[in-house]
Amino acid sequence: MAHPDPLSPWGDDPPSFHWYADGAWREPSAGGWIDSDDPTRGAVWARVPRCAEADVEIAVAAAHRAATTGPFARMSAADRGRLLRRMGDAVRANADALGRVETRDNGKDLAGVQFGLKTWLADSFDYYAGLADKIEGAVIPAEAADILNYTKREPFGVAACVTAWNSPLLIAIWKISAALAAGNAVVLKPSEHASVSTLALMSALEAADPPPGLLNVVTGFGTEAGAALITHDKVGVVSFTGGSAGGRAAAALAAQAPKPCILELGGKSPQLVLEDADLELAARGVANGIFPPAGQSCIAGSRALVHRDLHDKFVERLCAIAGRARIGDPADPRTHIGPIANRPHFERILSAVAAASAEGANCVLGGEAVSPKGCDGWFVGPTIFTGVRPEMGVARDEIFGPVLAVMPVEDDAQAVAIANDSPFGLAAGVWTRDAARALRLADQLDAGTVYVNTYFGSAPQSPTGGFKQSGYGKENGVEGLFAFTQTKSVWLSTRPEQPDPFGD
Repeated sequence: MAHPDPLSPWGDDPPSFHWYADGAWREPSAGGWIDSDDPTRGAVWARVPRCAEADVEIAVAAAHRAATTGPFARMSAADRGRLLRRMGDAVRANADALGRVETRDNGKDLAGVQFGLKTWLADSFDYYAGLADKIEGAVIPAEAADILNYTKREPFGVAACVTAWNSPLLIAIWKISAALAAGNAVVLKPSEHASVSTLALMSALEAADPPPGLLNVVTGFGTEAGAALITHDKVGVVSFTGGSAGGRAAAALAAQAPKPCILELGGKSPQLVLEDADLELAARGVANGIFPPAGQSCIAGSRALVHRDLHDKFVERLCAIAGRARIGDPADPRTHIGPIANRPHFERILSAVAAASAEGANCVLGGEAVSPKGCDGWFVGPTIFTGVRPEMGVARDEIFGPVLAVMPVEDDAQAVAIANDSPFGLAAGVWTRDAARALRLADQLDAGTVYVNTYFGSAPQSPTGGFKQSGYGKENGVEGLFAFTQTKSVWLSTRPEQPDPFGD
């Protein structure tokens, strides 16, 4: 069967794509494919390989050769940087096509994806290209004058990078740019719900002429291809992005070796709206922090903790803003909110909304599926609950949809207490005119990222990662690079001879 290029247009019949290893596109060894749905239209648009353990073995073996004996293993750090720059250029050159694939694959807004690929996502390759030759060790002062003790950072060899369905291209680029800069080869395993854009990324990156085996993509189910990849004895480090349940499963599998994990998991991020906040700024910011990606972001600000003096006005203004949202085809530049990425998750969101109402929360906006004109997929409009108590499921459980729980608070202390009373700690927002107050609250909030008078933001140079059950380890920044390295301590004696340990 010929390999269809995921970057090229195809006809009405859903194509069956191949997976990628050792510089070649391959059919699944067991001959199985998984249907990939277009969430905007609610219909199968492509098929991706259902890779088995034998396929994973081929991919990991290729990556291991690339990392240990292939041309990449002998490549200087500066040359790794040049390779990464070529990859960034390839992403920019193919940004429009990549964006179209991602939008069909999981419903992300086309204009936003294409803009990100041309700018800060392609910039991730440039950023880590600049760091590739700056991975330095240190000389440790030794107690003995004739001992030299120094450290060096070395790659793990093969990095298993498991990505989620909400932002496959973003997550893949974050992981592979840092992993390659550190000297690792990579095996990517995207979610079975959205794999095509990752295959398209691999097709684009071929233009950068990476050595065979340096980048590999296996697709399939987490319990099959994912488990085989994480537990493979030649995989040195695991980087996983996904839900908390998946993260726990990945960490448990990695612990069998054991091998280190970088986990970027779920969140239930609070946004604190203080009584001195700019009402319009805060209402727009809170809406922007939850609704445009249909709530399908790990850092989505899904809890609004609003000072009681501002609560009613804030809810009124927030409903007015969210009520103007245009829901529809994410390829239409007029659309504000696209579909839910897959049917199972669409059904989970509606179930969570029904449970919130059953618990006594008051739905003041939305709360139901919508059917935009010309779309037959899975859509949920902006949904706002008031009358929420901190112990309710809508206030504690990650819904990962356009659902906001609004709770009144009396003061800063109560806001921080409710914000931190969560198993998650990924992000938080603070809305206030008082900079000193914001800084105090930022210190008190249990979150890996705190936004002040803004929400949603990331950059290649700024570390991202959570506290508590939101995961551990960092992506992006220097810390994200070091996460793909292991430290070696070397002791060198300059003594002309060794003393006899059993002499007189």
